[in-house]
Amino acid sequence: MTLTFDGPLDLARMRRERHARLVASMREDGIDALLLLGQANIAYATGLRVPASDQNLAIHRRPVALVTADGAVPHVWTWYPEGAPAELAPDHLHAGLSLEFDAGARTLASAVHDACPTGTLAVDELTMPLRAALTGRPVTDPSVCLGRAKLEKTPDELECIRRAQAINEAAIADVKAMVRPGVRGTELTGRFLERIFALGASANTVDPIWQAMPASIAEGPFSMTGDVVFPLCTTAEPFERGAVVWVDNGINYEGYGSDYGHTWIVGEAPDAVKRDQCARYRAVVDAVVEAIRPGVSARDLTRVAQQVEAGRRTPWLAHFYLAHGIGTDSAEPPFVGTDLGDDFDETVVLTPGNVLVLEPVIWDDGQSGFRAEDIVAVTDTGAEVLSNLEYSDYEG
Repeated sequence: MTLTFDGPLDLARMRRERHARLVASMREDGIDALLLLGQANIAYATGLRVPASDQNLAIHRRPVALVTADGAVPHVWTWYPEGAPAELAPDHLHAGLSLEFDAGARTLASAVHDACPTGTLAVDELTMPLRAALTGRPVTDPSVCLGRAKLEKTPDELECIRRAQAINEAAIADVKAMVRPGVRGTELTGRFLERIFALGASANTVDPIWQAMPASIAEGPFSMTGDVVFPLCTTAEPFERGAVVWVDNGINYEGYGSDYGHTWIVGEAPDAVKRDQCARYRAVVDAVVEAIRPGVSARDLTRVAQQVEAGRRTPWLAHFYLAHGIGTDSAEPPFVGTDLGDDFDETVVLTPGNVLVLEPVIWDDGQSGFRAEDIVAVTDTGAEVLSNLEYSDYEG
């Protein structure tokens, strides 16, 4: 049984507004044609849906989209025409192409030439045969163009993210009831995937992670960063009583992702140390959310987080970040607190419609740590929390 939602959602309007935003961004960068092979980019540009599948099949049967700066209806090549939106004209919907082979690549290159014989062509991904087929025509990178278009979410996009997160959290509630000594992460994954699709999810985008964490970094496993190792793939290893499990996953609703993170203690109530770690995590998040508003920089947010944990370890992993965006990609701009440093963070300025997934990490070496993920949208005057995490285990 799927969940019911009260918030308004008009998918056709959302697709129209995204296309208009993308075309405007192309014109700003002087891009005449945009050839897309990346599935998330195609979903954004056209609303095309394809079945969730393993990576080999996803690459072999990848969709393709061609967007032109004149604002015409995009051309789409897909192996799954049933996933095309209703407004896509039949003469713009084409059979799937095998771009790992010369014939498919030449067919696509010819179609690109017919639609846009001259001007600037931007391509997000290239197979070797396609690179050869486009020889003689300069190709540019559309990352800035795509990022600019995606950065500020419309009300319909925000509603998709709300729904994705609600489905995720409802499925997690069922999974958490299974957690006990002896249960395996693979069992939790099976239950989670069963529930998200029963509740109305479109796809699973990040394979669920249920990682039992060591008490200290020295216990390993080890990484080149010398920091806490997370995430690792889920295994069939049974959980032991008292294990500190860091949870992470991502699902998809109508092309938009959710991101769920939390920390569970297997078979035991959190002790005073664990309750304090959770309280510190929440203090960091609360302070950052309070600071979020249009015009604030990413550096302002990292400074706030560091002030809350003053004299302690920086509250995020060195190889991660304080926050990342989410939309048609599970992690997309804006990024806050990356290894690009403070100078970069000064250039990232929040605007209404930005969405941030806050994921600070509280780590006390020898006592493990706590992490979770809260999703926040920037409004005209401040911030709106889109997630609804449950912390009752850590209270009282």
